[in-house]
Amino acid sequence: MDLSSINLEYLLPFIAVGFAAQLVDGALGMAFGVISNTLLVGVMGVPPALASQRVHIVECFTTATSGISHLLHGNVDKALFFRLLLPGVTGGVLGAYVLTSLDASVVKPFVLLYLTSIGIYILARGLFWPPKIREAKVIAPLGLFGGFLDAVGGGGWGPVVTSNLLIQGADPRKVIGTVNSVEFFLTITVSAAFVWRLGFADVAGPTLGLIIGGLAAAPIGAWAAKHFPTKQMLIMVGVVLTLTSAYGVWKAWM
Repeated sequence: MDLSSINLEYLLPFIAVGFAAQLVDGALGMAFGVISNTLLVGVMGVPPALASQRVHIVECFTTATSGISHLLHGNVDKALFFRLLLPGVTGGVLGAYVLTSLDASVVKPFVLLYLTSIGIYILARGLFWPPKIREAKVIAPLGLFGGFLDAVGGGGWGPVVTSNLLIQGADPRKVIGTVNSVEFFLTITVSAAFVWRLGFADVAGPTLGLIIGGLAAAPIGAWAAKHFPTKQMLIMVGVVLTLTSAYGVWKAWM
């Protein structure tokens, strides 16, 4: 896209998407990618591969800040970090390759179905919160699966990996800090894979809009994290994601 053609009217929808996604992510510590991708693909009609590329480029900035913060606060479990890192990155590269190799019109309904299932999953977590505590055993396969789905669906690393590790019984503080730290390396790798496959065409303006919206919502999301109960937030996000994604599936197959 010609940068000179970018104007505020063009950026506004992307600013709104970034704002909404970061508002929820700041309150829950997850779901920026899932919400952004759901709105871009399901509502705005952006091709899945391009939407995922945009979201991951934006997340390079947000996850870097988050990862450094968690490291400074001692929230990173080094053993868990390295057990998630390689499988997560491998799954992410594989997901990016698969997504960019398929026709957008064919893959779009399936991406939206995945996002719908994530919405239902988050809704179920909210309804049955708090989860039962168990010993965390499945880590590497979870990282591989989470990385793959994150690239294919434009998000899902946090909801899939963080949620499953918490359900398995791992220390919440260490889980959130470690998963967020690994996500930085995942987003860098996936973004590079998308740029290699798709280039930078038609990315600059929309990505700028997502970043502006995300930065504007960051302080509000932090405030919401202190004032809104986790159970109610999960239920609300689950309902929004499920309905939005289901609407996208209906549009794609009509």
